[in-house]
Amino acid sequence: MTADEPSVLIWATAKSIHRGNGRVIVWRYAKELNPAFDRTSQPIRIIIIWKYEAESGMPHKEEHARMNALEDALAPVLAGDDFATLALVSTGEKLREWTYYAKSEDEFMGRLNKAFREEVPFPIEIAIAPDLEWSMYEKFRAENPAV
Repeated sequence: MTADEPSVLIWATAKSIHRGNGRVIVWRYAKELNPAFDRTSQPIRIIIIWKYEAESGMPHKEEHARMNALEDALAPVLAGDDFATLALVSTGEKLREWTYYAKSEDEFMGRLNKAFREEVPFPIEIAIAPDLEWSMYEKFRAENPAV
């Protein structure tokens, strides 16, 4: 795979309904990865977590726009050199999570800080763990066979 080829070929969306309260969670996920992409080259799972308050469980319009600004700021510093892949994004139940897989925790954090240098601080938490097998992504795909 060359540096200008994307690791994700096809994106898709899915919805799940919380059984207890009927609220929707919307998933955007990498439906088809490039066959030439070696997932083991990105063994670090990084989840960016944004908690918000909303009666409906979904973010208000202004907060949703800020979430999009976060993702837009990250895209240029993570794309193009096969360093990191955005695999899952979930929104609902007062929570948005972006799940990335990357080559290096330290470099990901450096790139994140570079991307956010000019931005108003985002109310995020970051969870990082090794995940050589992309188990979180695989679990999502296995639990949602129709997607």
